[in-house]
Amino acid sequence: MEENHLECNSVVDGNVEDVPDKKVIKFNPPLYRQRYEFVKNLVAQHEPKKVADLGCGDVFLLRMLKYQKCLEELVGVDINEEKFKWHGCKLSACVGDHLYPRELDLIITLYQGSVLEKDCRLVGFDMVTCIELIEHFDSEDLAKFPEVVFGYMSPAMIVISTPNSDFNSLFPYSDFRDLDHKFEWSRMEFQTWALDVANRYNYSVEFTGVGEPPSGAEDVGYCTQIGIFHRKAQATEPDISEQQGQHVYQVAYTTSYPSLQQIKYRRRVVVYETYREVHRMRRKYKMGLTWCELEADPEDSDNPRRKFTSDLPSPQPLKEAEKSTEMTPKPFCIGDKFYVPLERIIAYPKVKHLCGNVEELRALIADAVELNCSGSAVQVDLDHYADC
Repeated sequence: MEENHLECNSVVDGNVEDVPDKKVIKFNPPLYRQRYEFVKNLVAQHEPKKVADLGCGDVFLLRMLKYQKCLEELVGVDINEEKFKWHGCKLSACVGDHLYPRELDLIITLYQGSVLEKDCRLVGFDMVTCIELIEHFDSEDLAKFPEVVFGYMSPAMIVISTPNSDFNSLFPYSDFRDLDHKFEWSRMEFQTWALDVANRYNYSVEFTGVGEPPSGAEDVGYCTQIGIFHRKAQATEPDISEQQGQHVYQVAYTTSYPSLQQIKYRRRVVVYETYREVHRMRRKYKMGLTWCELEADPEDSDNPRRKFTSDLPSPQPLKEAEKSTEMTPKPFCIGDKFYVPLERIIAYPKVKHLCGNVEELRALIADAVELNCSGSAVQVDLDHYADC
């Protein structure tokens, strides 16, 4: 299980009294935060879709990762179900997630169970993290760990962090950093174990860490040592057919996030973006009436069709979004109604990204936005109550 933040801070980052010969080392940000930031940066760099955190504890890492746009599935596994009861709800979607939906679907699931058990729902992930986990295993469990994680789960990337005992000489105590630790490895011991595991399961590994030592003590290395394992290319992907049906973990919590892949949220965002662009153009048109001449449409003297201000030379350089609309039909006004062709609206990059074509745009907004009789343009009042 992940070490408790308060315990970690009290031992590694906290205050220690009556120690005259050694200074207390404080990390800023706290060491646990540096570890999680390291993983978050790896996710941002490699853009995995599916990430599992083994020994997820208080789910703090999952809470940080849920904002990564690339993710579609987040899983946490821990043997301590009590932590899920207290912290699982922190993973739920908030009001802001509904107002500004994600681009991709995201499902978060917490499983109660031992990370040393094989469950087929953990097979095939892009990244598996084990942050301050392995030092809690006795020798028998440590021997089982590689077969489950590297052999059975076989993710594309595995991140393992563990205390660096070489750094412990700088602390004002000689015991392990946590009472539950069964061992703490030196850099040589960790690298020997990691290279052996990587060789057995066809992975490469690189070493780094977080928690830099103070000036003059660089030879002890990072406070936390980290191994990053990458599965080597294989002729065929691991066969998981024989692993189907092995569900040994208990689902302790699950939630899903609103996304633009879900039609109701995409429709709402498209309607909002459409109204925003239409009223922006309407306001621009009305501002132009104070200094632009009105040109009557010679074919219809009863309903003057006024020129949109973007038809006139502009002294200001066009923005990128405006450049994309230059070749599309211009907005126009007939009587007290202002019209914006759908072809104009969909030329704006964000609307184009959400819809793809005019037909899809029309279908998404038809029930919420007033269209002209031909369904080719959005129609609004030229004088809007919001202008008052």
